Amino acid sequence: MSTQDPRAAGLAALAGLIADRTRAACLLALLDGRAWTAGELARHAGVAASTLSGHLGRLVAGGLLAEERQGRHRYVRLADARVAQLVEDLAAQVPVAVVRQAPRTLRAASAGAAMARGRTCYDHLAGRLGTVLTDALTERGLLRQDTGFALTDAGVEWFGRAGVALDLSGRRPLARACLDWTERRPHLAGAAGAALCRHALEAGWCVRVGSGRAVKVTPLGERVLSDLLGIAGADLH
Repeated sequence: MSTQDPRAAGLAALAGLIADRTRAACLLALLDGRAWTAGELARHAGVAASTLSGHLGRLVAGGLLAEERQGRHRYVRLADARVAQLVEDLAAQVPVAVVRQAPRTLRAASAGAAMARGRTCYDHLAGRLGTVLTDALTERGLLRQDTGFALTDAGVEWFGRAGVALDLSGRRPLARACLDWTERRPHLAGAAGAALCRHALEAGWCVRVGSGRAVKVTPLGERVLSDLLGIAGADLH
């Protein structure tokens, strides 16, 4: 009688969904937390729309993507934060030598540098910006990393003083470590990370760069983060 773990088939199927370059490119693009049309993803992945349609169908059927339709347009987004965490965690395991391969064009080099400086990771801040914020929160006793990621009481109070609304009643973890694939260190995720990212964009502390995931800190953001966390402007760029 077989003693194989009944989850084995499901895990193999999940791995097979991701183990395709076109589908992987789509999942990474959707880490910006927004909904994309099939046409936008096809151009991003460099494949025909008809080719991408089949890939999206598999990802939706496999539970990794959620589909929305508005009129004739078909939009897809990551199914939820758990899928985003899975994709980001897997991306962080890519060897450093692969991540740091020399870009083929100046445009690609500029885009890569912008992503490394600061970006959204689904719904929270990542890149050097994300780790600098995480380090500042930790150094001031607002976030603990020694026993797993957790906001301290002082941290919860700090979010309130900063005007960042926290959902303390949700099922999502308040704070969670997310391994940053460019910095190779953890940044803050979870409900607190999402709230901080949302507020930073809405309040004008950060703005998006182009149409991708990259973000940058504004002059207003530099002043606010210096006042709130003592972060030097040079550390934010």
